[in-house]
Amino acid sequence: MAIRKIRTDGDPILRKKSKVVSNYSDRLKVLIEDMYETMDIAYGVGLAAPQVGILKRIIVIDNRDGENGNRFYMINPEIIEKEGEEVSLEGCLSVPGKQGSVKRAKDVKVRYNDLSGEEKIMEAEDFLARILQHEIDHLDGILYTDKAIEMFEAESE
Repeated sequence: MAIRKIRTDGDPILRKKSKVVSNYSDRLKVLIEDMYETMDIAYGVGLAAPQVGILKRIIVIDNRDGENGNRFYMINPEIIEKEGEEVSLEGCLSVPGKQGSVKRAKDVKVRYNDLSGEEKIMEAEDFLARILQHEIDHLDGILYTDKAIEMFEAESE
């Protein structure tokens, strides 16, 4: 496994639409493992492939509150249902030092593939739904700052 460089706002790759994954090779598994390691070292809860310079529709999640399992990945994720809405603070590994208030759906249903290409469905609510929407936006070249109602300097820990 390897830690990859996280691209930050201003890097043009973050504004490009990612390509659908159709080749489920061993290289894909290595990329996902690298993404987990990179996310962990940066203390993130989610990471999308474009954030490490790869224009493929892949996200990894570490949902620390444990809803739907703690760590998982999604290949070719697509939101197929949204319900409700709420405004909450978000941050991003690609936008260091900032936070913003963003309106998102409270509940989502996502269709995605696993490493064997099998189609799966996941339903998520609250924080996990927010993470999924944020990371899937990355796959379409959208940053949370594009949707933020208000931006703030991040509080230092």
